[in-house]
Amino acid sequence: MNMKTKESGAHARWTRGNQQYLMASIAQIRTRLDAYAGNSSENAARTGAIRPDVALEEALEYDFDEKNAPPALEELCRIFQLSSFERAVLLACAGMELDAKFARICSGAQSSEQPCPTFDLLLAAFEDAHWDATSPVAALRHWRLIEMGSGSTLMSSPLRIDERILHFLTGTSYMDQRLHGVLEAVTDCDALPSSQQLVAQKAADLWSAQALLSAQALWSAQTPGERPVLIEISGVGQQARQAVAVSACSLAGLSAHRIFEGALPLQHAEIHTLLRLVEREALLTGSAILLDRTSSEGDERARRNAVHLFADGLHAPLIVTTPQRLGGYLRQAAYLEIAKPLVEEQRSVWQRSLGEAAIQMNGHMDALLAQFNLSGEQISASSRQAVTVHGAERTNVSPEQILDAVWESCRKQSRPSLDALAQRVTTNAGWNALVLPNAQMEMLREIATQMRHRSRVYNAWGFGGGSGRGLGITALFAGASGTGKTTAAEVLAHELKLDLYRIDLSQVVSKYIGETEKSLRHIFDAAEEGGALLFFDEADALFGRRTEVKDSHDRYANIEVSYLLQRMELYRGLAVLATNMKQALDPAFLRRIRFVVQFPFPDAALRERIWRRAIPTQAPSEAINLQQLARLSITGGSIRNIALGAAFLAVKSGDSIRMNHLLEAARGEYLKIEKPLTESEIRGWV
Repeated sequence: MNMKTKESGAHARWTRGNQQYLMASIAQIRTRLDAYAGNSSENAARTGAIRPDVALEEALEYDFDEKNAPPALEELCRIFQLSSFERAVLLACAGMELDAKFARICSGAQSSEQPCPTFDLLLAAFEDAHWDATSPVAALRHWRLIEMGSGSTLMSSPLRIDERILHFLTGTSYMDQRLHGVLEAVTDCDALPSSQQLVAQKAADLWSAQALLSAQALWSAQTPGERPVLIEISGVGQQARQAVAVSACSLAGLSAHRIFEGALPLQHAEIHTLLRLVEREALLTGSAILLDRTSSEGDERARRNAVHLFADGLHAPLIVTTPQRLGGYLRQAAYLEIAKPLVEEQRSVWQRSLGEAAIQMNGHMDALLAQFNLSGEQISASSRQAVTVHGAERTNVSPEQILDAVWESCRKQSRPSLDALAQRVTTNAGWNALVLPNAQMEMLREIATQMRHRSRVYNAWGFGGGSGRGLGITALFAGASGTGKTTAAEVLAHELKLDLYRIDLSQVVSKYIGETEKSLRHIFDAAEEGGALLFFDEADALFGRRTEVKDSHDRYANIEVSYLLQRMELYRGLAVLATNMKQALDPAFLRRIRFVVQFPFPDAALRERIWRRAIPTQAPSEAINLQQLARLSITGGSIRNIALGAAFLAVKSGDSIRMNHLLEAARGEYLKIEKPLTESEIRGWV
């Protein structure tokens, strides 16, 4: 017999024993009410009452394990610290649902012919009755074990057992219907990296000396300091935060139930009702509550208030998981932060996730680890995608092909968080798209070389020095508009197989204090996952020279620039800053830039090369004189605009591209840039 069969058999035996024990206990109450009504033993037999001692003896013939599997009734009484009278009240209400004869006995025992048990009846029928059991702060009503119907008086109101409690007594695993879609059980089976497991252990240690799930302890905690310490876990990755929280609960001997911030009601009265239901569920299931602040819609301030009301009001063990630290609680709280797995931990996850494909990569894993900083779940998802979509599991592919497949999967994993914050630019341009002097071309190639080999230099050769600063590369592209700065960024992204994101200044810069820094922090944090190439166009607007402080605006502007300087230095990817005004940048910022590439205004020789590439070979053209075109004193951007405009003019006239089309397009471009087109520039064109 296997383990599952044994467990199934044991559960079936417990279920039968639990049912008989419950019905025997209800029979005790029914016999007592029958005696209170003045019925004889013969009458009691006719109504179905049986001797309680005989019933309990029969019920206890089942072998209940007192430590692990007591009857549900006794477990419920232990959890909520019920007195013998409160136990009788609960059984009387359960009898109404499970015993068809119970209503007739209740009706006969009350002069009002009330077919349901009432406090009037039960207080009179039981010798151990006590009035405080009827209080709304006593266990029966505080934990909503019973419900009170409408009656002329409190004592004569009909009593009914709560549905969740009835299911618990019968041994049925069933969550309160009012919590469906709000609260859910969560488990995480994957092993945590050691660095994150250490955080989980710290969280469990915070609870080790506290009485976590005693109703009496939670109930008697009148001040926030008497409750289990609230644990807030912040840091990267929703699944990682949840896995750490669930592991902490497991180490503390608890299961875990999760509620999302968006499921919290905004009204105080509704939150109060939810708190009691959640606390009761935590007690019934031996659970801690995980409040997940991953995302929610609506008014941010209202949501934060709802989180604080729920967290401050809940008496059960609580872990709040949040991307950034929230704080502001009125109760004792501890703050823990998790980070992405360390490099060697990521390597282990990659090897486990890729299996045989990891062995085939033959040393190419270092390039992957140097470029991408993914969480455990992102690595697993990337591996699955590489294997199932890109075919990385095939034995006839080269290590380079496997790396390409995994690399592409990693890029896709990193995109969602950045796509919402910046504009992703599709890049297909190679080195032949650039027309620059040799010195500038060599500097751009050196940027690509350092990006490829930074892992060996920083890690294997020790130049990283254990510091997190300066491990990325920052380059400044300076030059007039249209000289090729954006194209150069596209070429680097294509060469390094990186996603290129253009930072939209209109969405980043804010007039409100602190908002610009917050926006940039989100962008940098998201970009860290895939080491994307961040392209700041017109960077002088963001990274301008700090000024003398004359008023509060200057002070906050300088704080903003200082923050940006520090954040750029910590970024581990490639950031490219483009500016038309190098002199406007802060000198302290220039010191932190590794490469400064000056994009010159093209001379005649460079312009001729640009013109040669501006008109594709497949485009029909006739009598094009590149030397004459090179006399136009314009940048490469304007050259491309003129070539494109001439192509449309040629199509319109049904002809090939000729010099007259280029002349007309040039006049339009010069008019746009507000520059006079001289006769010497166009002499001999037509």
